[in-house]
Amino acid sequence: MATLEDPIEIGGVTIPNRLYRAPLLECAGNGPDAVDVLIDDLEPAAESGVGLICQGATIVRGDGGCAAPGMTRVHDPDFVKRLSRLTERIHDHGSRIFVQLEHGGLRSMETWHAEYRREHPDLEQLAVSRPPWQLRLLDRLGFLSYDPHVLSTDEVYDLAADFGRAAASAVDAGYDGIHLAGANMGIVQQFLSPFYNQRDDEFGGSPEARLEFLAVVHDEIRERAGDVPLMTKVPAETPTPPAPVVRRKLSLEDGIEIARRLEKIGYDAVVPVQTSVVWDMSIVRGAYPERAWTNEGLQAEYDAAFGGATRKRLVSLANRIQSLQYDFEPTWNEEFCRRVRERVSIPVLAEGGIREREEMDQLLGSVNNESDNPDTPVCDMVGMARPFYAEPRLGARLLESGTGGNKNERTRVLCESCNNCTVPQVTGAPGICRTPDVLRARGELEREGAYERPES
Repeated sequence: MATLEDPIEIGGVTIPNRLYRAPLLECAGNGPDAVDVLIDDLEPAAESGVGLICQGATIVRGDGGCAAPGMTRVHDPDFVKRLSRLTERIHDHGSRIFVQLEHGGLRSMETWHAEYRREHPDLEQLAVSRPPWQLRLLDRLGFLSYDPHVLSTDEVYDLAADFGRAAASAVDAGYDGIHLAGANMGIVQQFLSPFYNQRDDEFGGSPEARLEFLAVVHDEIRERAGDVPLMTKVPAETPTPPAPVVRRKLSLEDGIEIARRLEKIGYDAVVPVQTSVVWDMSIVRGAYPERAWTNEGLQAEYDAAFGGATRKRLVSLANRIQSLQYDFEPTWNEEFCRRVRERVSIPVLAEGGIREREEMDQLLGSVNNESDNPDTPVCDMVGMARPFYAEPRLGARLLESGTGGNKNERTRVLCESCNNCTVPQVTGAPGICRTPDVLRARGELEREGAYERPES
């Protein structure tokens, strides 16, 4: 069975080991210091030995589509050329880097960020279909603001072409692969989901037709960027509220079937994730981020984002309720990944609640797990996101700890899944750990040399 240190091949590209940094918000934007910000964010993981770095969601168009402030856009080939400095730095450490391509659609800032809407009054949201009644209700109540533009058939093809053009520019800049943002309420999930997709053309009307957008994106990338490794997140909308609140959603079986069809289309790897039909804490399960919400230095920015103190308090209350509903659960995508891996022959990547080296070994099958098939690996690579905010050079600790489920304290990440890193990002604040206990523990490990690679 594979170990964390073993190499793996995705679409013809060899990844030196099976640990990856999952996509996160870098909040680098497109300004003159954007590349330096990305290097500062991503290079430490490569320095620590992480095999694959997945740059966070980048937007394929020049207007609209950002789900949060400070997201980087990759529509401009001249800007993307500058990113070769980033890819070269990652390659200097022997790691590989994939870029995640995205468009927010109905999740874009122009629906929820009050100040952004005032500054961009003419922006429309790209929509797969007319927004579901649940979102229209939130619009009438004043929590969201929708002015959707439902894509025509020709415009869907144009959007797919933008994904292809962005992929080609990225490959020219040295990126090793393309990772599509197929979940977390982005435009790809909106095409896949019966909650959003009520189209009556070739992109809707059946599960096969709802998958057609990903097929066209695949073809565009292959035509423009060649045989670059291509993977995507695959959603199952299992944490979604039940009927009658939401009647149409992607079941676990639907997600498994999507993954199976993606392999036939020609995708090189999949990342199965359980996610809601909307952006909520099912995506980042864990504690209510009390410290973030009470941070005095962020109150004015929260007011600007949410449209005033009252709405800020309502969002905070919703956040608290969701934290009770979606409490932290170790390896919460494990069953989904296992069932997908039983149906496909391409690599399956697992993320979501992975916090210990022993869990990684169990998922990879290098030590026995407690499933009905203890000798069958759940996945082929394991990834984490928020723990890299807490420990940018986390790879050195995990890869140094060795195989076999060594249970000493150095093999567990410091991240407490408290989410104090995520909420401030609605203001454009950088993704960093803000929890004193975690930062003190990291400092102790730094003094002990825990983040130095053994060979260095």
